[in-house]
Amino acid sequence: MSARSKSLFTESDVEEAVRKWSLNPMLKPRIAKVVVNMGIGESGERLRKAARVLKELTGQEPSERRAKRTIRNFGIRKGEPIAVMVTLRREKALNFLNRALEAVGRKIKASSFDDFGNVSFGIAEHIILPGVKYDPNVGVFGMDVSVSLERPGFRVMRRRVKRSRIPRRQRVSKIEAIAFFIKELDVRVM
Repeated sequence: MSARSKSLFTESDVEEAVRKWSLNPMLKPRIAKVVVNMGIGESGERLRKAARVLKELTGQEPSERRAKRTIRNFGIRKGEPIAVMVTLRREKALNFLNRALEAVGRKIKASSFDDFGNVSFGIAEHIILPGVKYDPNVGVFGMDVSVSLERPGFRVMRRRVKRSRIPRRQRVSKIEAIAFFIKELDVRVM
């Protein structure tokens, strides 16, 4: 078995990506957005507490997410609010991401990265974030953090006028996303 098949990426892959970024700054990825989701599974007081916690952590008003279908075993009805989420961009995204990475020990599994420059990881309890104290009246909530990376010029795909497709070579690959997290955010990818 070769060394390449044991690991998804090598140190030389990371160095090659960083070298390409130094030659052409338009190839260097950046954080497009950080999405924080708290799935509670029920509406009511617990969901309001989770929304309050998420607002304190991110500094932004969270939006409710509703159930797509009825699941009787869990007591969930279609259209019932069961989660809260918030999308962070620019400085707020970077600040929250650094706190979230500290909570997980600046370690992320390589399997958490997808082929399009996205990475997701979970935080079991919100109280392990730096600067957060436990409040027995609120309780403890877990959360999912999803990070999307993109290159400059990616807005061509989202703009209203003259919208166009982005070729695959312009998208952020898994190796480049791993290299970005290692070099820019000082994360250990396992």
